[in-house]
Amino acid sequence: MTTSNSKRPPRPLVVLFGLPRHLYRHGWGWVLGHRFLQLTHTGRSSGRTYQAILEVVHYDPDNQEATVMSGFGPGADWLRNVQANGRAEVSIGRSSFTATHRVVPVEEAMAVFAAYERRNRLASPVVRLVLSRLLGWRYDGWTRRAARPLSSCRLLRSGRVHAPESAITEQ
Repeated sequence: MTTSNSKRPPRPLVVLFGLPRHLYRHGWGWVLGHRFLQLTHTGRSSGRTYQAILEVVHYDPDNQEATVMSGFGPGADWLRNVQANGRAEVSIGRSSFTATHRVVPVEEAMAVFAAYERRNRLASPVVRLVLSRLLGWRYDGWTRRAARPLSSCRLLRSGRVHAPESAITEQ
């Protein structure tokens, strides 16, 4: 008898979510535009290089700043590695750059993700299903309860100044 991991999405979604990784691996990541990015980071203990494909919940083209969410919370290896090392390489659209990071405060994360949900109404059922599985309870909208366990992080081209919260606009 097989057991089901409540945090793992259904098989068709796993396949769908794996497509961006294959596109980046074969040099076609640019077709995803600014919807996804590839984060290349160094392991905090091993020193090995790792790559993570992350969905961008907000992108500011003027500042080349991408906001991403850690679906597995503050304990996600990519987030812990970036926090420990201070820098990572980002490939997004047709550009690549060394990035610094900033953890997004809960109130700001709530505003960013609420705007993301408004822009992506067609994907809402899938987003709600996946977040419900990740959180372990029925997700029914972006609230403080959801924002706390799902850490958000801003990745910014090194040498640029972070945009203030008020600069977040719907796209």
